[in-house]
Amino acid sequence: MQLGIAAFMLRKLLRLALLLIAVAIFSFVLISLSPIDPIDAYVGADMLQISPEQRDIIAQRWGLDQPMMTRFILWLRQLASGNLGTSIIFNQPVSTVIGSRFQTSLQMLAIAWLISGALGLAMGVVAGARAGSWLDRAIRFYAYTLAASPTFWVALLLLLVFSVSLKITPICCATPPGVLTRDVTVWQRLHHLILPAATLSLIGVANIALHTRQKLIEVLNSDYVLFARAQGESLVGIIRHHGLRNIILPALTLQFASLSELFGGSVLAEQVFSYPGLGKATVEAALRSDVPLLVGIVFFSALFVYTGNLIADLTYQIVDPRIRIGKSS
Repeated sequence: MQLGIAAFMLRKLLRLALLLIAVAIFSFVLISLSPIDPIDAYVGADMLQISPEQRDIIAQRWGLDQPMMTRFILWLRQLASGNLGTSIIFNQPVSTVIGSRFQTSLQMLAIAWLISGALGLAMGVVAGARAGSWLDRAIRFYAYTLAASPTFWVALLLLLVFSVSLKITPICCATPPGVLTRDVTVWQRLHHLILPAATLSLIGVANIALHTRQKLIEVLNSDYVLFARAQGESLVGIIRHHGLRNIILPALTLQFASLSELFGGSVLAEQVFSYPGLGKATVEAALRSDVPLLVGIVFFSALFVYTGNLIADLTYQIVDPRIRIGKSS
């Protein structure tokens, strides 16, 4: 069994290496070919006030005067030593920017991930158990509507209702403006997290609820459930003893696969709420053609999502003993 797990981890590491190489190449090339001039974006509104000599100095400072292939090879050498380079717009190491911004985004992503998973599973079980009822129709209507709704539209709607009209939640930011970070309380952080996390949670519920509903309906229509009904087993008992163990693996798969959707949705949600997380940094890096930062974020996001999927694969062996038995045999 230990050899099986070692071989499994080795295959995953090889796939991860190939994935990161492909992500690095495509990201660097596509961003470097962007029509946005990084020097113009770096200078901004003061573009008309600098001379050609100053442009050359800026280009030399950030290595923009070298060919794309040369810059890519230098970036790979830095990456091999654990250095992602220096951000042009923040003038800080890329790893420092990603670390600080991701720490802010992680709170929002974790809350949204847990709420969407638990709520989606519960709604899917209720809809599947009451298939065809008004409750099932209501849950499906909610899920189909939210699945087709853009993230920024949901974020703007929540912002208009709860921040502008009702004035219950803050309009922007992760902390109250003008308050030092060390003076911010836990409640204030949670208060600013409510709307961004709610936006991602509401959208993330849809897919998990719909897939869980469909899987549970298949289980309830199976022969062994029909036999359990003939034995006098109640619906709650059937769901507990037969339904959950058959729907938990698909739910886990969707839950960990939703990490990529959450990460992508956070880019739009953070932009709407001006939440200073990694998603907002991604938009800033793209608009100002900060190649080292943007490639570093793409590189990190690929690693983050792949790690989530790897944890899901390892979790399967804990949840379902049949997978362990199959691998050991």
